[in-house]
Amino acid sequence: MERFIVTGGAGLIGSNLVAALNARGHSDILVTDHLNNPLKERNLAGLRYARYLDREAFRDALRAGEIAPATTLFHLGACSSTTETSQAYLDDNNTGYTRELCEWCLAHGTRFIYASSAATYGDGELGYCDDDAVTPRLQPLNLYGWSKQKFDLIALREVWLNRIVGLKYFNVFGPGEGHKGEMRSVVHKAYHQILEKGSFSLFRSHRPGYTDGGQVRDFVYVKDAVAVTLFFHDHPEVSGLFNCGTGRARSWLDLLRAVYAAMGREPVIAFVDMPAHLRDKYQYFTEADTRKLRAAGCGHAFMPLEDGVLDYVKNGLEAAP
Repeated sequence: MERFIVTGGAGLIGSNLVAALNARGHSDILVTDHLNNPLKERNLAGLRYARYLDREAFRDALRAGEIAPATTLFHLGACSSTTETSQAYLDDNNTGYTRELCEWCLAHGTRFIYASSAATYGDGELGYCDDDAVTPRLQPLNLYGWSKQKFDLIALREVWLNRIVGLKYFNVFGPGEGHKGEMRSVVHKAYHQILEKGSFSLFRSHRPGYTDGGQVRDFVYVKDAVAVTLFFHDHPEVSGLFNCGTGRARSWLDLLRAVYAAMGREPVIAFVDMPAHLRDKYQYFTEADTRKLRAAGCGHAFMPLEDGVLDYVKNGLEAAP
């Protein structure tokens, strides 16, 4: 019988992953997270799992040899704030924690699937290719990106990537992100602001070649992120570091127009200057190179942006208490 461990299980991808495992008939799941927000507790409501442990209690139990091996450990628990300024915290919570879990999984025969990030690609100067030859050359723009890059490099150096899976998630949005504060997606922010004020503001472009709102991202609906994640559980013969993105960049204007359309409203869009402290850390373009993912056998068809936003608005945001 399969048994699972999901770190960050009350978070955006984590809670949706637990729900997907439940839909497959699995409930022998150890969920671990840090419930520092009532909205994270709400994410766990209605989910079936065998046990919950706070993140630090889980780490202590792991070190004490009190955690039983599992079929797969999905490591989705990390600080995802791109504005976090404590390197020591990120070194421990993101890089160090991931290494501990990876070494434990390798020692206990547990499949290890962990969250890396598209933030490792920095300004995109080297493109968005997940080839191992490119990884050592990447230069993230913030400490969060570096905390993910550091473990990717450790896994590459230790030759762990032939036994584990790292997923470079691009811009994931969907139900379960309400606790993320400023790290929430623009879909979530815009929906609530449009309800309140009738309009929403995007950052102006501060770079030639990009119009206001014309900056682009690879937006990934959380259901697609979960489907790709589960592909690697279903195919333990496939390992390595992979992009998790649609491979099709869309503009912020596209995204916002999709929100308005899902809400049945005409777009009212304004533009504001980007804060000066963000301008040299801002990605104007991200687009996953999906060739390696497809070559691995993952044929998952990502939902078009407009369909993902519509599903989120109708079945997530409008349905939320």
